[in-house]
Amino acid sequence: MRASDAERERVAETLREAVAEGRLEMDEFEQRLDATYKARTHGELEPLVRDLPVPGALARPAAGAVAGRGGSSAEWSSRIGGTQTSSGAFAFWGGFSRKGRWTVGPRFTAFAMWGGGEIDLREAHFAEREVVIRCFTIMGGMQVTVPPDLNVEVGGIGIMGGFGEHSKLDEEPEPAPDSPRVRVVGFALMGGVGVERKRSKAQKRRLQEEERQRLRGPGSGDGRKELG
Repeated sequence: MRASDAERERVAETLREAVAEGRLEMDEFEQRLDATYKARTHGELEPLVRDLPVPGALARPAAGAVAGRGGSSAEWSSRIGGTQTSSGAFAFWGGFSRKGRWTVGPRFTAFAMWGGGEIDLREAHFAEREVVIRCFTIMGGMQVTVPPDLNVEVGGIGIMGGFGEHSKLDEEPEPAPDSPRVRVVGFALMGGVGVERKRSKAQKRRLQEEERQRLRGPGSGDGRKELG
């Protein structure tokens, strides 16, 4: 069966998701993307996404699916629910780290004295939609890193220290309506707690590819139209 422009674009989007998640190397992605825009039939398209974890790549996206929203790494609804893998962290004359694919409990308490800690929520899952992260540090420091579109409120106190939010992003996206609501509270005594909005490497790769596609223009792989 002949493939349509819309079907080619849906396969291209699947490939972009795969390279953003680290499932494809950039050179393999470019080869498959070029083959996608040159494909004329379903038989040519299907092998390009057969080994990727997105079933029905040629089918229409499910209702309510979110794509390309402000650099979000995934649908937030798929990252809410499950059993927490960590409810707290402690550091004394040392450090702790919570990052990567982990599940945050509804209450997470972190303490650091003469040490430091890292709490990274960019790839985290959340046991519940409402999350409170309590950070307490004495003569130490903590860094909380969150994705740009996460709904975050910061309300800590700094005593002879700092407790605040900052970002290095050129543009601040609005919080995603389906994201969890995270409150970061606590205090820093002669130390600091910083909350930073920052994109993950996968999100940066996705945005770079989207920009490349925008500069190429639609159908740039092969803009020829066949006559019936």
